[in-house]
Amino acid sequence: MGCMKKYTLWDRVGFAWNGVRLAFSQEQNFRIQVLSGVGAFLFLALIRPSLIWWAVVVLTIGGVLSAEMMNTALERVLDRLHPNEDPLIAQAKDCAAGAVLVLSIASVVILVALILFALGVV
Repeated sequence: MGCMKKYTLWDRVGFAWNGVRLAFSQEQNFRIQVLSGVGAFLFLALIRPSLIWWAVVVLTIGGVLSAEMMNTALERVLDRLHPNEDPLIAQAKDCAAGAVLVLSIASVVILVALILFALGVV
């Protein structure tokens, strides 16, 4: 790919979209998270909350999917640069996976809050 300055905006968007396609086709966790995001959108459409809830859910879904893709990218680069097991490489991979976990837990908390809101509890 080389220096990105020689590519048009549409070329760069194409590269980014290719990354999303690769994550979807090669990463089971990413597919599960996309499916969860679709479920969240369907739930939003069903309960029709205020726009702020839509914004929170969209940002949360985007955060989880982005974190998963960054985790995948980091794992692939580290595996390529250092294919042998190494404790520091394992720690870096664990931290990246932990970032996805933290965002996923936060998304579940947001979902619970949204359900409570929809039920009129809060």
